[in-house]
Formats: sequence, C-alpha cells, structure tokens
Amino acid sequence: MLRLRKRYQGGPLSIYLTAEVPGTGGTIKGVPEDFLVEEIPAYLPSGQGEHCYAVLEKRGIATLEALRRLSKALGVQERDLGYAGMKDAVGVTRQTVSIPRVPPEKVLALEIPGIKILSARLHGNKLRLGHLKGNRFSIRVRDVAQGALKNAEAVLEILAKRGVPNRFGVQRYGVQGNTHEIGAAMLRREFKSAMDRVIGDPAAVSDERWSRAIESYRRGDVEESLSLFPGHFRVEREMLTRLVQRPDGFERAFNSVQPRMKRLYLSAFQSSLFDLVLEKRLDTLDQVSVGDIAFKHENGACFLVQDEASEAQRAEAFEISPTGPMFGCTMMEAQGAEGELEREVLAAQELSLESFNLPGGLRMEGERRPLRVPIAGAEVRQDGADLLLGFSLPRGAYATCVLSEITKSE
Repeated sequence: MLRLRKRYQGGPLSIYLTAEVPGTGGTIKGVPEDFLVEEIPAYLPSGQGEHCYAVLEKRGIATLEALRRLSKALGVQERDLGYAGMKDAVGVTRQTVSIPRVPPEKVLALEIPGIKILSARLHGNKLRLGHLKGNRFSIRVRDVAQGALKNAEAVLEILAKRGVPNRFGVQRYGVQGNTHEIGAAMLRREFKSAMDRVIGDPAAVSDERWSRAIESYRRGDVEESLSLFPGHFRVEREMLTRLVQRPDGFERAFNSVQPRMKRLYLSAFQSSLFDLVLEKRLDTLDQVSVGDIAFKHENGACFLVQDEASEAQRAEAFEISPTGPMFGCTMMEAQGAEGELEREVLAAQELSLESFNLPGGLRMEGERRPLRVPIAGAEVRQDGADLLLGFSLPRGAYATCVLSEITKSE
C-alpha cells in the first residue's frame, strides 16, 4: 500500500542513505547470541523504596511474555510490573523490570525458563515506558562478502556524520506485514477491510492449519474458518464468533478487538506514513529548511525553523534534526514545502488530521519524530567470515536501520 517508487522531487528512489557503498551481505540471528541488546538506563536504582528494579537477561522470548512469567512466579499482578521498553523475542536482551513490594533476595532466587536475573535493587518509583537513554547492540553478521570490513567501516563513518535514518521498518508491521493496513482501514471506517486484513493472507503464513483457516474465511465459510483457527488466536476467533452470529456485522465483529490491539494497528499506520515521508526526504535528512519542525537532541523539544541559515550550523553539529510526522489530531504541523509534502502524503490516504480524533480511548494526538538519530560507540571487526558490530542508539531507534545500511538487505 505504501511502497515508494520515486521521490517527490523526481528521480529514482534509493532506500539507503549510504547507497554509494556496497553492501556486506550476510545474515543475522542464526542463534540468539548473534544479537545482543542491552538497555542504557536513564537512571540507576537508589537502593531504597518499594519497587525492586531487576535486570533480566532473556533469551528467545518477548518482553510481554517475560512479564507474564515473572508475574506468575512472584504472584504479582502483571499490570503492576514496570518496564522501559519493548524488546524482541529473537536474540539475547538485557532490560530492567520494576516489581512492587518484593524484596531483591526473592527476585534473585527465581529460576524461570528463558530468564536469568542479573541484579536486583530497590528504588522509589515504578519504571515507565521511555525511562531509558537508549540501547547498546552487539551483533554478529555471518558469512559476509569479500571486502565487508572496509565497506562496513565506510558506512559507519557516513552514519556517524549524517545520522542513522530513523525508520520503523518491517518489524513494526506484524507477522504478516500488514498491521498498518488494518490501522488505515480503521481510520476510514472500512470494517470489513480491517477484518479481512486481521484474518490475513494464506500465502503470508507457513502453518498449514492457519493457512486453511484463512482460505475458509476468504471463501465465505466463516464457521469452518472458526473451527480451524487454533485456540490461541483469540482476536481472530472472537471476530469470527460474532460474524457467525451476524454474517453482515463486520463493524460489530471488529469491535470485539481489544483496545490495546487497536492502538497497535493505529500506531503501525502512523509509523508507515512516517517511513514514507522519511524515504521522500532521505537525501536531506541532515538538513533543515524554512517550515521544518526541528528536533533538539539535547532535550527532545521541537520548534519551527524560520531562518534556515542560522539553523544550518546546528544541524551540521547534530544539535538539531528535521522531523517527520507521527500524524494525529493535535500534531504540530510543518509549513512551507515540507508541510505541503506531509499534507500530500496524508491526503493520498483520503484522511485528515481530524481523522485521528477517534472515540473510545483511541484518539491519536500525534507527535514529531526526528528523521535521523545519532549513532554512538560504533565499532566493527572481522572474525573469520563474520563481522562483529557494536553501537548504541537512542531509545525508540532500531538496530535494523544500521544493519540494512551495512548489509544492503532487509
């Protein structure tokens, strides 16, 4: 739906900021140890308070699953646990979780499959989303091409100077790569289309029973589809159950989806539009122009650029960067040529900012997101046929943005 073919200025599209440097090729995540991510905390626990800050090392499980196992092992409500950011299931990740009213020694004594407790210390407040500076990555890229080390060094030099494109990328769009399309259908109130996309495409899944369930739905045999979907497909099964009861009630069926999932779909759509704007501005992501909303890396504040010449030096020094839209009903809007570009992107979806003013706790206010982020502590070395990479990124940025520039593959 949102694939780009050309820039808004005209000319061919390159999806890489470092397109002039050949890719290294290679693969990642062959084993969990190939991808290590460690949170850089915004602050350290004080040693006093009612919340136990536990540093977990988890292997092969996602953050929400780790929280579920932790809450079960300690007899604590899952909603009372705090965490600073979501981490992938694939790989080894180290992150902090806050647990109320549990002594550190009890946490340190835990034995939970897939989770190792590295440390536990008390603090006064619950850990909240965003309470981290960023993440440090250590990644092995296996079986790279000849000349990979030289090319990786050249890419990292460019990224250190110009910044890392702050994409969301495919990992934001779910197993079938279409959660953003569900969000778009929601905003247009096209509930059959939204449900069709939740059920999905049989060609996009590898599990035979899952694929057959989707095929049955597409044929219009809702009852058979319901019988084929396994029990853990709660979203799909609840929608299908309602559709069996009222075959034309697609809005009623889709409304069975939990608000948390609906917000995820809407957020994925916001992300896809941001990525679209970023691709259109890739060549100038390190420059600000009149009408831009600029981002201050020191404190996250945003402001309207009115004098391009006076701000150019700050952009070159990486003090500020241009932003793109996370569209919402109260979002700060760019002006001039950049504002026109953003309005064109949204209008192409037959939507306006007011479209995001949804009822039922789904209102999307919107925000600005920098088009680039700084990379810190970047290093690379060769280990036989592999490359070993290390670097840090601010919170909210993805390692895949660096890896795709180095390997020139998704």
